[in-house]
Amino acid sequence: MFCRKFGNKFGNKFEIKAKALLPLLLIPATAMGATTYDRARVVDVEPLYETVSYDVPVEQCRQERVRYSKPRQQHASATGPLLGALIGGAIGNAVGHEKRNKQVGTVVGALLGGSIGADISRRSHSQHGSTVRYGTEQICNVMHEVREEERLAGYNVTYVYAGETYTTRMRRDPGDSIRVRVSVRPVD
Repeated sequence: MFCRKFGNKFGNKFEIKAKALLPLLLIPATAMGATTYDRARVVDVEPLYETVSYDVPVEQCRQERVRYSKPRQQHASATGPLLGALIGGAIGNAVGHEKRNKQVGTVVGALLGGSIGADISRRSHSQHGSTVRYGTEQICNVMHEVREEERLAGYNVTYVYAGETYTTRMRRDPGDSIRVRVSVRPVD
């Protein structure tokens, strides 16, 4: 035996301790509270769904009739004001009695006549108006719609191990069997 090589210094005490510990080394690890893994038979798998809501931007467009108006180009003509100035000047000259009055009357009549001629010319152009066209334009708006859909949230799995039935929730379908953790502890 091992102790005899060292002589009697350690004596029989060491030999007794070694013999007492030997059976503990031969005990399986599971008997001391260790964890092992095994397979259990799956008997039912039920998919679980949840309703999920989310926003979706949706563009809505419509055709709308639109009026386009463009003012006509007015060419500034000096005819109206000049003609008004000539007529106003002639009338102002005819009304005046003295030479000085005739000069003042001609100037005032020309100014008033020119202004009246310009007004008449402007009114004549505005009566012709502007160019009007009609067309259609596409008008679009973005609306937000709430949509709902059913999404797979997981599975309720029922399985049997060692004659007992258990239920758990899993993220994926396990198939015909499920891996289980088995823990064994000694009884006091």
